[in-house]
Amino acid sequence: MKPPPFEYRAPASVEEALNLLAEAGDDGKALAGGQSLIPLLNFRLARPSVLIDLNGIPSLSGITLTAEGSVCIGAMTRQRVLERSVDIRQCAPLITETMPHVAHPQIRNRGTIGGSLAHAEPAAELPAVMITLGARVRLQNKTGERWLSANDFFTGLFSTALETGELLTAVEVPAMPPRTGYAFEEFARRHGDFALLGVATTVTLDQSGICRDARITLVNPGAGAERMNHAAQTLLGSAPNAAKINEVAELVGSAITATADVHASAAYRQQLARVLTRRALDRAFSRALRA
Repeated sequence: MKPPPFEYRAPASVEEALNLLAEAGDDGKALAGGQSLIPLLNFRLARPSVLIDLNGIPSLSGITLTAEGSVCIGAMTRQRVLERSVDIRQCAPLITETMPHVAHPQIRNRGTIGGSLAHAEPAAELPAVMITLGARVRLQNKTGERWLSANDFFTGLFSTALETGELLTAVEVPAMPPRTGYAFEEFARRHGDFALLGVATTVTLDQSGICRDARITLVNPGAGAERMNHAAQTLLGSAPNAAKINEVAELVGSAITATADVHASAAYRQQLARVLTRRALDRAFSRALRA
């Protein structure tokens, strides 16, 4: 298959890209790493009349540490850069742990953080990780910008809060509090394949070892990343132990809106949710106790 005809534009600045997006309206499509968009074009599942290539805009790439301890990531930053970044490892180690699960090295060499988030693939790892970390995204159009939490950015199956003419230009991840542990677990048929299910979690302990914050987000239970707020809240006010972790894992397994497809039944995904949540929480609490 070959893509349908389109006009190709290669802006040299964010301002130029936003003007092109505004002119194209719903007929325009931004090209980042292309690891999802190019197959869609070839299968003619996407038919933009204008393709706006962002690869010639240096200001959209890079990792910057802020005075508050958060990390700001340009939307065109390659996934391989995230995987190898010392700053990411120090400030947001959950991202570092997750990146080897994202497809294969050849994909991560070209794929970008902004492209992955904007595509909102249900089996993608980065949306769940950004929700868990409390990240926010910067959305810009030709008249201004707005910031949205990652939790509010994802709205459904391949669906986000991006409006016509808007471009995701940056992701900001806040600093993790002291005594915070993290973990990512995923199960796929082969390493690098789409996850049948995954779990991203962070837990924060107070000085006495009591859990004061917990976040659990699932990868690919159904239409997209799903945050398990009720189950996570069950951990608050208690010391980590096997019984409590098992209780929370059972809550997650029974609460997810799991869907069935050719790869796994709903019951299988529910069981995966129990097992992977148990593993992730056990490792996250171990790290928090050592922090």
